[in-house]
Amino acid sequence: MNGVSVPKGDTERLAELKRKVHDDDYLQAAIQRIAQVLSGEIMQGVGARHGGRKQGQ
Repeated sequence: MNGVSVPKGDTERLAELKRKVHDDDYLQAAIQRIAQVLSGEIMQGVGARHGGRKQGQ
């Protein structure tokens, strides 16, 4: 792996993540969840408090 040492426990985790990024169902679910979280934060005005535009503009 590009000369980078990976701890033993992380090898299995990396293999799992590699499988997941090639799983269309997993990716769709992940994208949907991100959209839900962001929509909820927007509706609560979180973006307005963290440097986003003010509500109503």
